[in-house]
Amino acid sequence: MRSSLQKISELPEGGTKTRKSGLRSFVGFLGVGHANVEKNVLEVPMEEDSLIESDDERPESFDNILRRKEMRRGIDLATTLERIEKNFVITDPRLPDNPIIFASDSFLELTEYSREEILGRNCRFLQGPETDRETVKKIREAIDNQTDVTVQLINYTKSGKKFWNLFHLQPMRDQKGEIQYFIGVQLDGTEHVPEDAAKEGAMLVKQTADNVDEAAKELPDANLRPEDLWANHSKVVLPKPHTRDSSSWRAIQRVLESGENIGLKHFRPVKPLGTGDTGSVHLVELLETGEYFAMKAMDKNVMLNRNKVHRATAERQILDMLDHPFLPTLYASFQTKTHICLITDYCLGGELFLLLDRQPLKVLKEDAVRFYAAEVVVALEYLHCQGIIYRDLKPENILLHGDGHISLTDFDLSCLTSCKPQVFLPEETDKKKRRKSRSYPIFVAEPMRASNSFVGTEEYIAPEIITGAGHTSAVDWWALGILLYEMFYGYTPFRGKTRQRTFANILHKDIRFPASIPASLPARQLMYRLLHRDPANRLGSYEGANEIKQHPFFHGINWALVRCMVPPKLDAPLFADDMEKGTKLSDADNHTDMF
Repeated sequence: MRSSLQKISELPEGGTKTRKSGLRSFVGFLGVGHANVEKNVLEVPMEEDSLIESDDERPESFDNILRRKEMRRGIDLATTLERIEKNFVITDPRLPDNPIIFASDSFLELTEYSREEILGRNCRFLQGPETDRETVKKIREAIDNQTDVTVQLINYTKSGKKFWNLFHLQPMRDQKGEIQYFIGVQLDGTEHVPEDAAKEGAMLVKQTADNVDEAAKELPDANLRPEDLWANHSKVVLPKPHTRDSSSWRAIQRVLESGENIGLKHFRPVKPLGTGDTGSVHLVELLETGEYFAMKAMDKNVMLNRNKVHRATAERQILDMLDHPFLPTLYASFQTKTHICLITDYCLGGELFLLLDRQPLKVLKEDAVRFYAAEVVVALEYLHCQGIIYRDLKPENILLHGDGHISLTDFDLSCLTSCKPQVFLPEETDKKKRRKSRSYPIFVAEPMRASNSFVGTEEYIAPEIITGAGHTSAVDWWALGILLYEMFYGYTPFRGKTRQRTFANILHKDIRFPASIPASLPARQLMYRLLHRDPANRLGSYEGANEIKQHPFFHGINWALVRCMVPPKLDAPLFADDMEKGTKLSDADNHTDMF
């Protein structure tokens, strides 16, 4: 296959002891280093049949129903904090004796202790006969004064092995400037280092501490009372410009104008829509209005026990930022004693995943793929402009309104960062072309800060997430490539019998396009360029959504009027008739309880 490929430009055509031991052995199984994403030369077939396989080959796990369900579930294997491969601990000064509440895997390997042996303890267990007491006193004074300090001292491993430790202590403060945690970073050495080397090492541990400080923001605020963790969900949601005149908003506003806060008592449960790891989604009716909504209810105890509080907080914050036809509208959020609840649009058409499943061959024709993909591109462009990396694009998270248009859902795995939109004119070197056509400004808006959390859905996870090299919004463009493939062929390209095999396929397996299902050359080229393993060369990484919009696959799309496009006719339509459409709002089994 390689011999039939030709290099092309980067621009678009046409324009559990410890987590680390498991993670390292897993990465070793894949055959890659921690931060080495496979660097392939960007190649695209230049002939019609270059990437078409003569024989179809279904993925290894295609007939395993239980395995299929497991693969489609979103996973949150490690936070950014857990993937920083440095020696560090986090302590909580609000608790007696300033105990350790988090220890990195590298710290556990260095000290030879298990996580269970050190959590809840003070760092004094590393001291021994030759530990200098005056140096320890400096650390104690820094803790009392809530200041930074960098020292060298002798520490001991669990087996009694002595080592010199270049130790940096740094306080972490909340938005009010109050002390929240202490971060302790260790740089181990066999002997005492001279002053010049110590200065260089001090810079290294200080940089690590700063990285930990940023990542530790995923932890619950130590200065908050338990009930304050959910306070954000009790805030009143204000209508946004593009939806404020809708009947749904008017109904919500009437309740608020009566002087009441929106709560569970205002909704009648109609039927369950789905369940997840931390809660469930229900169809509900706002009493005496005939207005229907989707209510996502999340169990507080489950989220606390699984360290998902920051995910729920981020999801609520993200939903409150959105004002776009292809994204959900947040109408209200509230809490009960046991749950937090989000009230959003109810999408009558259900999941794109179920629509795909109803098609005779479980696939869509190319015009339908183009329609749904175009709307997804526009939705992702808006999210990226807001500084949001979606990180869980898949057919299950693409809901369909009654008119056939999409709405992305589920933002509990999303990352909220910053974005600096830019507008620039494309360079035009050909004077004849410049006379014939106008050069329109290009709008580029991609999130700026990288993340290193291990999150996503197995079959859709990008290579850089697996290797832990740090990832940006380019992971969403990778997922778009997987989505296109699944809509065309009915399954994803890298599925394996096990999670490890799937991840190995993502990192190493060549993409193949079955001959039995036709896909145009531009379609295959687009998928190939979106599924480039090096994110720097992946389509969308340079000019964001603009690169993808200019691809020949989307030729003929009027991007300014995407919302006005007529949804495609499908072999199995969204609704068989008006009667089926009406049953989507009917009660199911006299459902009355939500939780």
